[in-house]
Amino acid sequence: MIARLFSFHGGIKPDAHKNESAGSPIRPAPLPARLVIPLRQSARATSECLVVPGQKVLKGERIGAPEGVLGTAVHAPTSGTVIEVAEHAMPHPSGLDTLSVTIAPDGEERWIDHAPFDWKAHSRQEALAHLRDCGIVGLGGATFPSHIKLGAGTGIETLILNGAECEPWITCDDRLMRVRAADILAGAQILRELIGAPHLLVGIEDNKPEAIAAMREAAANMGTGAQIVPIPALYPAGGEKQLIRTRTGIEIPYGRLGGEFGVQCFNVGTAHAVYRAMIFGEPLLSRVVTLTGNVETPGNYEVLIGTPIEDLLPLAGPRRADTDRIIMGGPMMGFALPTLAVPVVKATNCLISASPKLFPAPLPEQACIRCGACARACPAELQPFELYWHSRAKNFGKAQEYNLFDCIECGCCAFVCPSHIPLVDYFRFSKSEIWARERDKTAADQARERFEFRNWRQEREKEEKAAKLAAKAAETRAKLAEGAPGSEAPPAAAAAEDDPKKALIAAALARAKAQKAAAEPKNTEGLSAEKQAEIEEIERRRRELGLGADAAATGAASGTPAVQSADAGAAAPSDKPESAARDA
Repeated sequence: MIARLFSFHGGIKPDAHKNESAGSPIRPAPLPARLVIPLRQSARATSECLVVPGQKVLKGERIGAPEGVLGTAVHAPTSGTVIEVAEHAMPHPSGLDTLSVTIAPDGEERWIDHAPFDWKAHSRQEALAHLRDCGIVGLGGATFPSHIKLGAGTGIETLILNGAECEPWITCDDRLMRVRAADILAGAQILRELIGAPHLLVGIEDNKPEAIAAMREAAANMGTGAQIVPIPALYPAGGEKQLIRTRTGIEIPYGRLGGEFGVQCFNVGTAHAVYRAMIFGEPLLSRVVTLTGNVETPGNYEVLIGTPIEDLLPLAGPRRADTDRIIMGGPMMGFALPTLAVPVVKATNCLISASPKLFPAPLPEQACIRCGACARACPAELQPFELYWHSRAKNFGKAQEYNLFDCIECGCCAFVCPSHIPLVDYFRFSKSEIWARERDKTAADQARERFEFRNWRQEREKEEKAAKLAAKAAETRAKLAEGAPGSEAPPAAAAAEDDPKKALIAAALARAKAQKAAAEPKNTEGLSAEKQAEIEEIERRRRELGLGADAAATGAASGTPAVQSADAGAAAPSDKPESAARDA
């Protein structure tokens, strides 16, 4: 196994500000009056609500079932009563609401029945399902489901434990490694066995000597063979691809994952959560959060998921008058909270009370001088000045040609820009516009496909109708031919050879003629010679007037009388045979 360190392109060295909170031990945060647990723990997946208002829940009880491939379970952080299931603001730059469960704690901390999970006695799939049901996700900020990241259990040569914690101000992982090193390595060993990796590496920045010493001591006592090697404190050394590059020399291209190259990363907090889930059967209910910045007593606290941030901030001392915003995450990649009513979630690793003194307002943006400092600092080896010009001109196609989506939005380019251009904001704008256009294009394509299918369906129905009409016409012609063998086809039938409608008219004429021929006079038995002679005279006159069977059939097909004679009395005799029969 290669023990040397490699370097990655770019990077910066901002003021760390670690000492403000690194010396403070992890203390438990008090139980708040209410817990608000979002059923959407990440942008990728949500959970199905399993509770209703008024329901009693126990600590660790599932209140949300995982939905979809990337879903994980959500649990009650403590025992109490569900008082509301409604939309609530979530900690996100958009400030949007999401469905959340509000619990009023009863203070009894009554647990559900839980027991250790022997992953060695169960199949690998059952172990992954247990992690999913315990809600284990990445605690480095991305909250990607751990059971998905563990992959197929083959093809991974190296498991890297990420303890770099490269962003300024954040010290939660540092304190976790100092006091729970053995538990972290035990969880890493479980991950190592589940993923099938023969090698375990731990990357910790060299500005955390106490954490490095604690992890080395725990590794020696446990005999896991884990290599704890300090890495240079250079932002963003804690990025997954940068850490892989530093520890193994493997460079992961954009759009590819570390697992494709035989290496996988997990945060030290995630390893600790896996340890608790397997050894004690506990779901992920809390995490360590750093409270720092413009406060009296910065520190690290074990905080229940769902704790309102407005209840948490007073633990670090009263807010000073010049505090103008609260930043969730680090100053490089974090964001200002839209409201303090949002709760702590699994991605909340740090809360910074910002002030103009600590974080001065950005200077006015000036014109780019093409100095190239942003390109030299970019860890993704991009050309941010090119991306800036195309993003500002809204030439999104060109921006994509310059690999816009390779940008990890670390903020190194904006940090070193002498013109104070908020480069990351431009890149985020371009990405969102491209995604929006892709969504619009997808919707337009779907609408076009529906329209084309509708036209095709109508044409198909028209063709089917014409085919049925032609088949019926052919059947009619065949019947006409069978009805008069050896005889010449009537003109109407001959004309119908090329026209199905004329064939139907000919068929109607033929039916009328057949019915006329089949009709026999009724009540004609036993007539006197005088009556018989009268009937014959009537029939003779009808034939002279053209009122035979052919004329009657023509009138029946057309729906009009066959002959309209001016001689009203000519039609009168047609009724006489019947009246004569009645008289007889």
